Amino acid sequence: MKLRLFVAFSLFLSFSHFSYSEVIQRIEFLGLESVDRGTVLNHLPIESSDEFEEKNIQLILENLYKSNLFKKVSLSFNDGVLTINFVENPTIKYIDIVGFKENHALNEKSVENLISNTKMNVGKIFIQKNFESLVSQLKTIYENKGFYSATFNISQKVDDSNRIGIEVNINENSPARITSFEIKGNSFFPSNELINIFDIGLPDIFFINYFSEKDSFNMNSFEAGIQKIKSKYLESGFLDFKVVNRNLTLNDDKTEITISFTIEEGNQYFINDYTWTGDIDGLSKEKLDKTLNIVKGSIFSRKKIVKGISKIRSLFSDIGYAKASVNSSVIPSEKSNYLNLIIDVTKHQKMYVNRILIEGNTITQDDVIRRELKLNEGQEFSQKSLDESVKRIKRLGFFSDVDISISESPDFNDRFNIFIKVSETKTGQFSIGLSHSNATGAAFNTGIEQNNVFGTGNVLNARFTNSTALEELSFFFKDPYFTNDGNSLSYGLFTKSTDASNLDISNYLLDENGFNLGYGIPLSSDSNISSEIKVSDISLSCSDSFAGVNYEQEQCLSNKSLDFNYSISYVKNSLNDFYNPTKGIKNTLSSKLSLPLGDFKYFSTEFSRNGYTPVFADSTIKTTVSSQFATGYGGDTLPFFKRYYGGGSSSVRGFDFNSLGAKYPDDKAKGGEFSLLTSLSLISPAEKFGLDNENIRFSAFIDAGSISEKLSDFDMSQLRLSSGLAASWLTPIGPIGIFWAQPIIKKSTDQIQNFAFELGTTF
Repeated sequence: MKLRLFVAFSLFLSFSHFSYSEVIQRIEFLGLESVDRGTVLNHLPIESSDEFEEKNIQLILENLYKSNLFKKVSLSFNDGVLTINFVENPTIKYIDIVGFKENHALNEKSVENLISNTKMNVGKIFIQKNFESLVSQLKTIYENKGFYSATFNISQKVDDSNRIGIEVNINENSPARITSFEIKGNSFFPSNELINIFDIGLPDIFFINYFSEKDSFNMNSFEAGIQKIKSKYLESGFLDFKVVNRNLTLNDDKTEITISFTIEEGNQYFINDYTWTGDIDGLSKEKLDKTLNIVKGSIFSRKKIVKGISKIRSLFSDIGYAKASVNSSVIPSEKSNYLNLIIDVTKHQKMYVNRILIEGNTITQDDVIRRELKLNEGQEFSQKSLDESVKRIKRLGFFSDVDISISESPDFNDRFNIFIKVSETKTGQFSIGLSHSNATGAAFNTGIEQNNVFGTGNVLNARFTNSTALEELSFFFKDPYFTNDGNSLSYGLFTKSTDASNLDISNYLLDENGFNLGYGIPLSSDSNISSEIKVSDISLSCSDSFAGVNYEQEQCLSNKSLDFNYSISYVKNSLNDFYNPTKGIKNTLSSKLSLPLGDFKYFSTEFSRNGYTPVFADSTIKTTVSSQFATGYGGDTLPFFKRYYGGGSSSVRGFDFNSLGAKYPDDKAKGGEFSLLTSLSLISPAEKFGLDNENIRFSAFIDAGSISEKLSDFDMSQLRLSSGLAASWLTPIGPIGIFWAQPIIKKSTDQIQNFAFELGTTF
């Protein structure tokens, strides 16, 4: 009995000792250099005070290798101490991807993004699977661009500090050339029409193909072409259209490819009838039908239906039903190949504006922004009104960016909160220095120009200009919201002295001193009418060398001095931005009458239109038309210094400043009573040409125009035409404009100016 107790006690002590010896008392790491201890502990499935068991060894190793931080890991356990030895993966010393030609398949920017996306940046731990992913993506990019024979030579060097240098040398070789392109199964559209949809294809004539490289295969272009064909068939009513097989075959050296694919057109479908279901109260069926714009018996066009449904949804959103859902479905008609369209409307609940929150306006006062809003808190929500509000805020010119977002109120399920985030831009400046323009030459300028005085939205301009042609001192103030209804009030004072001999006109001096007072009334959200009274005291002095002294003798000798005129203007402005519009129009129509209260009797009418239309991905077409007419009345003639002139940067570029129209005997410009100017421009941002500067824009233009001495003298044969290139750069010292132009329609006596720049102009 005593023996058994002794044996049992001995075994108990043995097991107790074994169990105690297998508890991890401390964990030691050897070989760590770049990886910190905390990172390793996060990957360990055990910790101090845990029991160490044989089965945990494999789990520890798996977790540590899975971290991708280590090339080799080994461990030992003695006397309660778990020791783990590491051989770290190297850190990336450099990674160079070389050999590629810019924009063949890669460019510097895309290479940077690829390295970053695969976590292969310098300083990071080298992970083999990340590097394999980078190489795999490189190969995919080249294959998608048609470079099937491209090769990738890889070299890796690890230095004594366990840093790895990597070079991937790409030999692009030539892209696969298309030697055959065939479409099968089509009958509705001819093959050549479908093939021409693709940006790639069989080579054009040699000269054109040399530049276009149309026969270079590109997988992305091929897939895009397939989608365009699908869209073409769907828009023509072929709802069952499908591509049944594709056959892209490379030759042995992967330099030539043949393309063949087969389509099934299916049946062409037409619309038999359409029906409205659901809740359409609040809008008349006639208005819904007109907005949907679907003609019974017409081809079933999915694109047209989607567009119509989107407009219907907007209609309901504009009367408060912002959550309205409009869905369409089709059912077969009794007539073969005809479908009945069902449009179902669920209005859901009407939504209202809860709160309008504004942020980012550190200078501009909240009420300056709020008064441009077409929505008020507590009002029915309208997407159209919200969109119009964004345009109005952008047209202020106070902000470089305006971002609007809406979210449902957490307190009310039928209300939206509207968040307006603005980024303020420079709205004024104190200037002192030199400027240059074709109109005045080099000039010394000083002044204050502020379109948002103290954040109130008011305009203040005070300026002094001194050049060989012009000396001017002026003050102008405008309150665009003089009344709560948006009526504006403006007033100003000015003194101006013009030396026409330095304007390529002729030799006379004109001094003007006066004031102006204006008032404006809004007619709609994007139009207004304004009037102004301007009173000027005029002093005219004609030199003996004035070419027009014998023609304008009566005016030169006249003692008339008071010009008292009244003008009225209508402006409609739907531009989507103040600084760089890409969409919308700005129309201006104005008339001026010199009142009998003064010494002069003349009137003028002027019209201008600037239109912007987006084209391509990021370019804009700008069209400009300007027409001006002025003449005397009551037996008086138009003062010769009120005539219109043309030529130069602000009219027909390529012709010298103020050089168009009738001339005096000494070939100085005489000016005219009628001016017609027009321009067509394609404007593109600098980013399109690889320049990372959002303040630079380029333009290709065509200008045309003429100056007629009398309206009755206007003749299309007197038009001048030019074309050229221009650039505009918004710099910290103001905008700089530069152009090169070549006259196309001209006269032998015309004065040409192919190149010019101005500080203080843009397009």
